[in-house]
Amino acid sequence: MQRRLTWLMSFFFVLSAPWLSQAATGRVIKVLPLFTDLQGRVAISPSLYDRDAYQVILRDHPEQRSGIRYDVQWKTKGPVWSPLKLRAELRGTAQGNLPKELVLEKMVEAGGKFSHWTNLLLTGDDYKGLVEVTAWRVTLWEGDEMIGEQKSFLW
Repeated sequence: MQRRLTWLMSFFFVLSAPWLSQAATGRVIKVLPLFTDLQGRVAISPSLYDRDAYQVILRDHPEQRSGIRYDVQWKTKGPVWSPLKLRAELRGTAQGNLPKELVLEKMVEAGGKFSHWTNLLLTGDDYKGLVEVTAWRVTLWEGDEMIGEQKSFLW
């Protein structure tokens, strides 16, 4: 009886080993690029309608902007064995032959079965040096492996 139990436990361990060794899977669900005004706000009131209307005003009046914020919704499934990182790669208006590029990174922590929101902020001299963001790509990394990606149309 003892030998049968040992054999059965070994059999189940061998069958479950591939699931235990898999890395996490993840994805970037949504990316919302939002301009920030001179006070660092993306909207005047909490209404989504007002936020969208205020973003139109900021898009039409660049002198009222102080930066851009990328709100990123992301999710992972499975065990996470390495640190997670969100990376936003931005391309600005071309100056000369090549467009200016900038990378924003933020370490994030997975937890729970629901998605998470994280923001990446570009302000100050970096924002002014980029002039106007023309294309972006946001990726989710587990260690050195990319597990999720979302990019703009022009990327």
